[in-house]
Amino acid sequence: MLMDLCELSPSYVRSIAPYQPGKPISELAREMGLDERTIVKLASNENPRGIGPRTRAAIEASIADIARYPDGNGFELKQALAARYHVEMGSVVLGNGSNDVLELVALAFLGPGRAAVFSQHCFAVYPLATQARGARSIAVPAKNFGHDLEAMAKATGDEETTIAWIANPNNPTGTFARHEELEAFLKRVPERVLVVLDEAYNEYLPHDLRGDSVKLLKRHPNLVITRTFSKAYGLAGLRVGYALAHPSVADVMNRVRQPFNVNSMALAAARAALDDMEFVARSYAENLQGLRQIEEGSRRLGLDYIPSHGNFITVRVGKAAEIYKRLLKRGVIVRPVAGAYQLPEHLRVTIGTAEENERFLGALAASLKE
Repeated sequence: MLMDLCELSPSYVRSIAPYQPGKPISELAREMGLDERTIVKLASNENPRGIGPRTRAAIEASIADIARYPDGNGFELKQALAARYHVEMGSVVLGNGSNDVLELVALAFLGPGRAAVFSQHCFAVYPLATQARGARSIAVPAKNFGHDLEAMAKATGDEETTIAWIANPNNPTGTFARHEELEAFLKRVPERVLVVLDEAYNEYLPHDLRGDSVKLLKRHPNLVITRTFSKAYGLAGLRVGYALAHPSVADVMNRVRQPFNVNSMALAAARAALDDMEFVARSYAENLQGLRQIEEGSRRLGLDYIPSHGNFITVRVGKAAEIYKRLLKRGVIVRPVAGAYQLPEHLRVTIGTAEENERFLGALAASLKE
């Protein structure tokens, strides 16, 4: 009898349930026999505005050197990020999307005999990255769908804990912890615990809430801030993210980072996008308008929703699995948040264009009546 080669893998790896991304448009078109042009995808928190002209020009220019390996150190992008946030270049770590950066933290600081703390309803990558390293997960019940920072601080007292994961705003609930709450949390957490603050949706916050966390880096060397160009900057397909951290923490993360983990086109695009503040400002404004559109539409339908600070909103629709299938038949893709997210009655909806939002609301109304 042949050996089951899966048994060669550690048990904690074999028991992982792989991350399930939002359904691609092409997949739904094949399954339902639909024209791709008629499908609306509001499942993956992408920017419906695409990219700005400056970013597009940088991408086109980068094609000339596509046969060359990229700058493995990402010097120009790191330099620009360091200048933007007033940190030294040694504090910046680049990744293939912020998801890659999160994995680098786990790879560098987790392992068997260690533990990580995260909240109920957290981004699915946190428990996955923790489990993949053979570390123990400590899940803290949510408070009003968001992080109970007081309870999480207590949980970090577990002597095996080396990481606390926090998404702010949180995905998939859109909840937000204010600057003073985060600082109080950091003061309570032991210095041996890295606090990973995932700010993938930072650019969708009002300006008075945006960027305050970077000021905390100087006072709290155990803080790691991760951000991405996949959301407001519109570069989800190119995959580029970054971390800001104490230089000693960044150094360890770079030791486990794959060579050339960010491709040359992504580096060029991100560098151009970083300075296109007009594009980001318009993305913020249109997202806010779209968010209000779906909030109002949900209220008209008599549906509760979780107030969101991101480019998505999570709506309680009741039999969410069934409503999700009905929406697919109508060519609208949203995101179920049952399973690991523990929200079986909710659907997460990305904020699209005004037309896409209206299409979703109409399809939702019809699906609820079906």
